[in-house]
Amino acid sequence: MSEVDYALHRKVQQVSNLVVRLSEQVGSVSGQVSAVEANQQQTRGELAQLRDEFLAFVKTAQLTANVQRAETRVGVIQDQVDHEFGHHKTVRRTATGMLQAFDLGLVSEENVRAVGDQLMIQTPRYWLAPALVALASWSADDRTLCDKAVEEAFRRSPDRTSLFFALVLRRQDRKDASVRWLRHYLIAQDPAALGREFAVILESIAQGAFGLAGRELLTGTLTGWREQLMDSTETQQRQITRWREEIDSLAAPSAAAEFPRLVQVCPQWPQLDAILGRARAQRTVLDKYEAVMSREFQPSARLEDEIDDILDRLVSEYDNEELPLRRELAFNHAVIDHAGDLDQARRTADADSASYDETLDYLTVQTTAALNPSAIGTSPATQRLAVAACHEWFLQAHAQFTRDYRAAVPQDVQARYGTAYTVAAQTFQLPPWTGSFTQQLPELERSLAAHWDQHMAPFIASYAYPWVKKATPLALVLLGILVVIGSIHIGYALVIAAIVGGVWGLILHNGAQAAGRLQDNARGILEAAKLESLHHLRAASAELTDWNAKLRDADAVEPRCRELIQSLATAATGGSPFDGRTVAKEEDAS
Repeated sequence: MSEVDYALHRKVQQVSNLVVRLSEQVGSVSGQVSAVEANQQQTRGELAQLRDEFLAFVKTAQLTANVQRAETRVGVIQDQVDHEFGHHKTVRRTATGMLQAFDLGLVSEENVRAVGDQLMIQTPRYWLAPALVALASWSADDRTLCDKAVEEAFRRSPDRTSLFFALVLRRQDRKDASVRWLRHYLIAQDPAALGREFAVILESIAQGAFGLAGRELLTGTLTGWREQLMDSTETQQRQITRWREEIDSLAAPSAAAEFPRLVQVCPQWPQLDAILGRARAQRTVLDKYEAVMSREFQPSARLEDEIDDILDRLVSEYDNEELPLRRELAFNHAVIDHAGDLDQARRTADADSASYDETLDYLTVQTTAALNPSAIGTSPATQRLAVAACHEWFLQAHAQFTRDYRAAVPQDVQARYGTAYTVAAQTFQLPPWTGSFTQQLPELERSLAAHWDQHMAPFIASYAYPWVKKATPLALVLLGILVVIGSIHIGYALVIAAIVGGVWGLILHNGAQAAGRLQDNARGILEAAKLESLHHLRAASAELTDWNAKLRDADAVEPRCRELIQSLATAATGGSPFDGRTVAKEEDAS
């Protein structure tokens, strides 16, 4: 028996040593699991950050590539325009140069005719070439050739030829002949389908180019056209729509950087952001059109110089064949201006697409001269008069714009919170919680905290050590030892049962401690997340208050903006800065 006791003692000692080492290893594994969990959490955060940075990089690269492609296309299109229509530039530059040569008498008639003949040969089918031949023949008193050249120019482009000679004759103080050409031009026009050269008429009104008789003719004709077109609701609505697009385009950029917590918490943030951006457009509209209407102009002392400028605009107007290229060129410039944002560039280009149509109705010409004067070649002076003439559509569009963003302000702004966390290699998914900022903030906080507690408790409880499940096999093993070995020797059975129970119990104890640590870790992570969500809720509530204040400040500019637009009604009836101007000969004679 002593030998058996000694052997049993050695076995018990070995088992005890194994239990100690196992306990140490269990503790080590538990620490490693915690370290792995922390590393996993850190890795997830870094991966999320890396993903965001990668997506931002991809977007930036895409925008940059869009800008580079647009810049390349601008160069290609410009080269194509120069190649296909560049020869017209020489004729255009020659037109006013020829008139100024007549004034100064520094160029011989033979040289003038030679230049006209050369351009006629080099630019077939272009209306301005025979018009220059007519000028040279007129200077040389060759009536037959002059008549033939005028007829050819008129055949190629009746409208531009009529305006060209009306301005040239006015420049030479041939008032009656100038008005006849002007009347001939106006009679042939359809106010619902005017050519692009009609912008010169608006420019002439702004510059007082045709004198008193021409002004009366233009006033009567244009007033009749306006009354005729104003009977069409559809035509008026198109102008209101264009002015609405103009105001919409002036909306402020996103204010997400000012309200970071609202962006995260509020599901209505895109709507709130759009409303604030439109309200802030009131200031932009006010500043822009105050500048347009208050801009000072210094007219030239000589009306001849003003008419030369108008002639330059007439002869440099795009031919209809150029318009598709010019439209594409405008789109690519918009891409560059909007830093590669294709959607915004397309909206800008579409809003101004009418500027590149071959024909426009009279009301659209006015609107285009007001919104994009460079597209039809008019000056800032003409823009100011056009803006005043469009005040009715401007006012209606502004009223609709203001009404729409005010009506869009949500009555119930909500907060929504729901997210996922990785805890001890398991994912805790917080179901979405929604609260309304119409409630008091303490009530919202209690509701969110209760939502967290409700869903945290079962998740944390899932980490509790399953004593019943783990202890049941131990009880069965001990019972088996006592029954089987006890039938042979009860003392040995008790000793073995004590050793097995102690070892197994120590393992269960260590497992229970590890489970407790996991529970504490999970509880700590989720409690921190809960506090963070409550902080976000408070911050979002403060930012909503700030958003309301900024909206009120932005919207407070609306009455001033409306008053400015209403005041345009008087500016529309005011005279141009050049009304009543005459050429130098008339001024000297008086």
